[in-house]
Amino acid sequence: MKLVFIHGPVASGKLTIARELGRLSGLAVFHNHLVVDAVAAVFPFGSEPFIRLREQMWLAMMREAAVAGRSLVFTFAPEPSVAPDFPQRAAQTVAGAGGSTAFVRLTLSRDAQEKRIDAASRAEFGKLRSLALLKELRTQFEQAERAMPPAELTIDTTATPPDEAARQIARVLAL
Repeated sequence: MKLVFIHGPVASGKLTIARELGRLSGLAVFHNHLVVDAVAAVFPFGSEPFIRLREQMWLAMMREAAVAGRSLVFTFAPEPSVAPDFPQRAAQTVAGAGGSTAFVRLTLSRDAQEKRIDAASRAEFGKLRSLALLKELRTQFEQAERAMPPAELTIDTTATPPDEAARQIARVLAL
């Protein structure tokens, strides 16, 4: 089992690339907003129960997928409400069930991020769409991103289209 852990800043194309990678490879796509939205339906974002349940649900899905030998793509936007060691614990959870984790980092320029932030496609899962809030939180997001484990592959999505990014991931990770 392989967990492809795609992370990057807001509006870097994580879900779009994950979906394309799933289409190319047949891997299941387990994007972070599936759990974020489920938990936020009951508990406010950032509250103690929200943080605890979100992490439990993410890890439980990863563990069960590893036990079942079902590889998957997970998308993740590092941010301050997630424990800094979560990515390492996710990898340990998968390894404990016989799987492996490959971290893929997406980057993009600030200009590209600001142009993409209010895209209609971002409304599908209630993603951040406010340029003002992005600018207010950017430093915190960047600090959280720096705490991520080393990536096996880094792709700048400023000029790399999603289909090409997915092909690069599939090639490098032999999916």
